[in-house]
Amino acid sequence: MTWAATGDERPEPMTETDAPPGVPVLAVGAVVRRDDDLLLIRRGREPAAGEWSIPGGRVRRGELLAAAVVRELREETGLVGVCGHLIDWVERLGAGYHYVILDFHVTLLDNDVDPVAGDDASEVRWVPVYDVAEMHLVEGLAEFLHDNGIIPTIV
Repeated sequence: MTWAATGDERPEPMTETDAPPGVPVLAVGAVVRRDDDLLLIRRGREPAAGEWSIPGGRVRRGELLAAAVVRELREETGLVGVCGHLIDWVERLGAGYHYVILDFHVTLLDNDVDPVAGDDASEVRWVPVYDVAEMHLVEGLAEFLHDNGIIPTIV
């Protein structure tokens, strides 16, 4: 199944009261490659503010996973893509949060458009896959990307 953003998606906004405290929150991530580069965003908010990650965020109530992936990509980078297959999932636990994150391959509809940081991304850039592991990444991302064949090394 694929999903492309049309701008017509208007799921009900998620509020902080959607999940009781301690209940895991569902989130998605967009893994976008262009040749030998990987699209990364610098997180502008906690958790992990200032660290590099893939574009993504919470799934809204009533929103399909694929729609959430392309929405988050558009909100954080200004890029429009098509959600492809599920790569893998991870859990992130910390003080006051528990996220279950499903990461998907995404194909851009236009490779010539430059990304622009938006929403909760303070910066966005294309990073050569050989340099990704040297970035100040969110915990576990280098291992995830390596284990799933996205980047060649983690050291």
